[in-house]
Amino acid sequence: MSKEKNPRRVADNEAMAVSRMLRTSPQKLNLVAAMIRNKPVGKALSDLTFSRKRVSEDVLKTLQSAIANAENNHGLDVDDLVVAEAYVGKNMVLKRGRPRARGRFGRILKPFSQVTIKVRQVAAEETA
Repeated sequence: MSKEKNPRRVADNEAMAVSRMLRTSPQKLNLVAAMIRNKPVGKALSDLTFSRKRVSEDVLKTLQSAIANAENNHGLDVDDLVVAEAYVGKNMVLKRGRPRARGRFGRILKPFSQVTIKVRQVAAEETA
């Protein structure tokens, strides 16, 4: 008398990973996510490893998690994986302030964001 199994949120040949509460703006994070879209995972891993952007380390961890999910949870072949989607969303915003001249208050917004990476297994001849 247990619950029914939840349906998969992604297709049978896909796996995904999400990182939340990354301390950077979504605009900056999207620049890094755009670097790896539609690339084979080997090329995407090397691009993120040698990127000079600070947030690329967090995106690299998320991509490695998506690859591990594909291999361990869904039984997909790592050599045939491609980054199908990499998209960025907004998260919480810390609102801070600083006193300014003439009794005014300067708002300082410290945004957080999240990144979702989906990897898809494709046939070897399609990637070439």
